[in-house]
Amino acid sequence: MNTDYQLLDSGNLCKLEQVGPYRLIRPALNAFWSPRLSEEQWQAADAVFTRKSDGSGSWKFNRKIPQEWQARWGGFTLKMKPTGFGHLGFFAEQYQNWAFFQKVLDSSCNALNLFAYSGVGSMAMAKSGAKVCHLDASQGMIDWGRENMKFNPDVPDSIRWIADDVRKFVKREIRRENRYDLIALDPPTFGRGAKGEVWKIETDLPKLLEDCKALRRPGRRFTLVLSCHSPGFSVNVLQRIAAQIFGEKARFEGFEMQIPESTGNILPAGICVRMTLE
Repeated sequence: MNTDYQLLDSGNLCKLEQVGPYRLIRPALNAFWSPRLSEEQWQAADAVFTRKSDGSGSWKFNRKIPQEWQARWGGFTLKMKPTGFGHLGFFAEQYQNWAFFQKVLDSSCNALNLFAYSGVGSMAMAKSGAKVCHLDASQGMIDWGRENMKFNPDVPDSIRWIADDVRKFVKREIRRENRYDLIALDPPTFGRGAKGEVWKIETDLPKLLEDCKALRRPGRRFTLVLSCHSPGFSVNVLQRIAAQIFGEKARFEGFEMQIPESTGNILPAGICVRMTLE
């Protein structure tokens, strides 16, 4: 069955989601309010993910559901699969950026998607006609992205799928003189590369943005889309880091990413800064 994703409600540090034919409860650690929907509607969930204090977690399945299925969100059909981290294989709050990519890119553009996860952003870039490079440290996520492509035959096959450490790959792109019109990145707070390389956002993000600056395609408009979910980072923090590196002539648009709820409310879900250089 292939139906839409919908955020039904949030509260008590959780969110209630309809993911195709299945209803799930997952953590939402900024949902300090009380839910709007009834207790009965929450209790009807097919599965609940509970996170432990050490960062691990587990699923409790109230009904038998398949290991994976499909649902639509943001104009794409996506593979949904409950993972051991509580993820499903996409980040719903990125839908505004997916639409933005299709608006600002065209067939003359080269786009680079870093920390690209399961490929939805890359598919949005390719849908505009752009040539796209998709980079993630996990081969499993590369494979997931290729599966998502099969469910979206309207997306052109113009994506290079690469599993590698982001910093090493970007430096090689500089040496190879590959250049881009748009670079998107959603860096984790902490992570490890394909060969165990350690990533810490507070020290490594400025260095990575310096290298991204060197990848700007000369003589053309350049766009950077930088989002994150890290504690201590705000729209102003991201903008100041980027402005320090790209200069005062850059134009910025910053906003809080959000997911609309069926109740009419919204769930805040990370921050984003878009930067343009003419």
